[in-house]
Amino acid sequence: MKNNYRIVALILVTFFVISFLTNILGALNPSVSLSFGLSETMAGFLPFTFFIAYGVMSIPSGFMLEKYGEKRLMIFAFFLALSGSILFACIPTFGVFLVTLFTIGTGMAVLQVVINPLLRVAGGEEHYAFTSVLAQLIFGAASFVSPQVYSWLVTSLAESGKVSNWFINVLAQIVPAEMSWVSMYWLFAAASLIMIFIIISIAFPKVDLIDEEKVGSRATYYSLFKSKIVILYFLGIFAYVGVEQGISYWMSKFLQIYHGFDYETTGAAAVGNFWGFMTIGGIIGLVLLKIMDSKLVLRLFSSLAIVSLAIALYGSANTSLYAFQICGIFLSVMYPIILSLALNSVSEHHGSFAGILMTGIMGGAVVQLLIGFLSDLTSLRTGMLLNFVALLFVFSISVWAKPIIKNKTINFKKSKN
Repeated sequence: MKNNYRIVALILVTFFVISFLTNILGALNPSVSLSFGLSETMAGFLPFTFFIAYGVMSIPSGFMLEKYGEKRLMIFAFFLALSGSILFACIPTFGVFLVTLFTIGTGMAVLQVVINPLLRVAGGEEHYAFTSVLAQLIFGAASFVSPQVYSWLVTSLAESGKVSNWFINVLAQIVPAEMSWVSMYWLFAAASLIMIFIIISIAFPKVDLIDEEKVGSRATYYSLFKSKIVILYFLGIFAYVGVEQGISYWMSKFLQIYHGFDYETTGAAAVGNFWGFMTIGGIIGLVLLKIMDSKLVLRLFSSLAIVSLAIALYGSANTSLYAFQICGIFLSVMYPIILSLALNSVSEHHGSFAGILMTGIMGGAVVQLLIGFLSDLTSLRTGMLLNFVALLFVFSISVWAKPIIKNKTINFKKSKN
């Protein structure tokens, strides 16, 4: 299909909502742990429950996509998020919370399978590295907003009897006073409902994916799983999401434990700023990808991420506070570059490959569980050292990647002539 910027715009809005719903867990971690009396291992089980849905649903979603189409599947995904959010908002118990996290995670997994190959086709494959980073920029912006909204809600609800804000007063009537963070799930329900109406109201054009973009048969998946390059890129996505969540999910608790920062204000703001810096990094990445090969950009940013994380884990209070946040700049381009390098490294079966890559998002589940487990055995600082293993693997991609199609850059020599 020709470049369809209406679909690209819808995809970018979808990325915003996915991020708004997904990346609040880091800001919520200390509050949830306190409300339910969780150990570090059990706290790590929360993102595990959410992100394991990607491992379960990514490949089946590819088959569902071919059968039901983009529009129906996107509506279905947001309906899952809507129902999961309302369920927990009405019954705020730990068991229901786990069910809600898995339900929302399933919806987000379905959306990722729909929108990533669609973005490559709608925006043009030669611009895919650029449009992917643009999507990551939007993703980071939403992740910045979400913790800020959380901080505003919990502080406003604490003074609900003193303010005249009708919205806050309504929430105060339906949210448990000792669990004000539950109010976020009423917002998630509203956001999901709005997206359902938006998608229903849009007339989707017929999207003709070329053969290589389609999901393919079970035999296709079997052949891909035998490919070394497919496994390596799967591990690349696994490692990236593991370290992204390994920093954003644990940083507020780390700052509370080691430096005494308040988790509802300073900690939540730090998480939001981490995603805000990811947005800034995305802007920088958009520029760099127009003048540099994506492998070089990945190598530079992964190296700086390693340095920044080391400073965050071993620096003084204020140094740690800001170093954690700055990590967002250096993580910003990793996911879209790994994804574009992967899809541009094979000449066929991109739909099936995308499903396998989205399964790799379960790295956000496994790494957090391992960090929590190691933290209970040793300390949170020691547990977070696992992030360096993931970052080193991401760095290695910049060495061995050999894409068939490279990202399009500006030819300055040609422009001078």
